[in-house]
Amino acid sequence: MIWLTDKIEFPPYEFTTDDGIIALGGDLSDERLICAYKNGIFPWFSEGEPIVWYCPFKRMVLLPGEIKVSKSMRKVINKNEFTITENKAFEEVIYNCKNIERSDGFGTWITDDMEQAYINLHKKGIAKSIEVWKDNQLVGGLYGLEVNTIFCGESMFSKVSNASKRAFIHLVKKKEYTLIDCQMYNDHLASLGAKEIERDVFLKILKS
Repeated sequence: MIWLTDKIEFPPYEFTTDDGIIALGGDLSDERLICAYKNGIFPWFSEGEPIVWYCPFKRMVLLPGEIKVSKSMRKVINKNEFTITENKAFEEVIYNCKNIERSDGFGTWITDDMEQAYINLHKKGIAKSIEVWKDNQLVGGLYGLEVNTIFCGESMFSKVSNASKRAFIHLVKKKEYTLIDCQMYNDHLASLGAKEIERDVFLKILKS
């Protein structure tokens, strides 16, 4: 296992473990996070643990043209019950992603330091958010980073049915991104058309 130093760099991809871990330690500075995402690497760890950096062999991604919108979801969209905004409440979105209770057990991995790190990147125009509102209340959303023409999704939340799906569909339909990076497999994103590809394929797209 490779431990990072103060130098802003990551080890070669061949050092990745079977679990997808490429390095430990380092910090969450703007420079290191930007370097990580440009190289297909992202942090994922819990409070009190060292920073764990991942670059999995299989990458969950969505090509915008392959998104699946169900009939029931199209009805939700056509009802216009939600108002969608972009980058209007980034700090509220990441706070909710961090604190909302999830049936899958994920969410608590957003530590205090990580929350602040992505807020810092948002202030630099690198981290972005999509907000979903209903009756002037924030009911869903997502956030992530822009790397060239790829959106690297980090987390999403939903307080009412279909709110996070609505945010994701809005993101995809913007037609600004050639690829949505969903990082790790989950059934929710698979139902929307996301699929796993080999890491080498993802890195080639990322760096092209």
